[in-house]
Amino acid sequence: MPTPAGSWSATPPDETGEAAVRPPGGLEWWPSSAEALDRLQVRLAELADAATPWRPSRTPRVGAVFVAFSTGRARRSTDPERAWAAAVAPAAGAQERAVMSGSVDAGYDPGHLALREGRLLERAVRSLSTLPEVLLVNATGRDHPRRAGLALHLGAVLDVPTVGVTDRPLVASGERPGGRRGDRSPLVLWGEVVGSIVRVRRGARPVCVHAAWRTDPEVALEVVAHVTGRARTPEPLRTARTLARSVRARDEGRLPPGVPSSRPARASRMIRGEGP
Repeated sequence: MPTPAGSWSATPPDETGEAAVRPPGGLEWWPSSAEALDRLQVRLAELADAATPWRPSRTPRVGAVFVAFSTGRARRSTDPERAWAAAVAPAAGAQERAVMSGSVDAGYDPGHLALREGRLLERAVRSLSTLPEVLLVNATGRDHPRRAGLALHLGAVLDVPTVGVTDRPLVASGERPGGRRGDRSPLVLWGEVVGSIVRVRRGARPVCVHAAWRTDPEVALEVVAHVTGRARTPEPLRTARTLARSVRARDEGRLPPGVPSSRPARASRMIRGEGP
């Protein structure tokens, strides 16, 4: 995939198997403070403006990633919060799945989700043997105070086009779409269309589909339409969500004995690991 000139460079994989991708301007990909993340997000938005737009093939290989967090019933107040990041992607006519778990250092802040989820999401996706052609992320992209939400941020780190899918906008505004399947209305932020509110199924609540890394609002809609079936949530994202939640339930001891942690996928390859 092409990389914007003058932005960052990649070196061969290190001993962990992850590519050592250098972020722009000497910044860290996953900063530990909100102030540092703010600076990176401003730079990421500029890089996204200059990045080569991605256009999907007729049958794009669409993957997804989702994070589930530990439930209050399963931990004491003194225990660290944990998270389970699940990534799924098509591979040679089958489905590959990966789950990475780890402790969470940051609390929930809608404009700074990268502090809380970013590292674990990257590790989950990099655990797949083949990266998807485009990745669905349960986060916003351009709909963000600095125009670089987690969906865009993760795509830049991986150099994979991304589309955000959420239940509601973050800071953009838009009218509620009509009640028929496929009805939509634009999400607008500071005069720019940054996504769409879409009725993916008649009678179901609409979802927000966000332009993110190397995708515009129309391409984001095209990708989501390609993988949305009878359910409200696009299938790859639905699968990743189910996988993250079921592995969490098993690790927290909330599954009855003998119940599998997830539905078996045809010819799937499952990877599990611990994050930092």
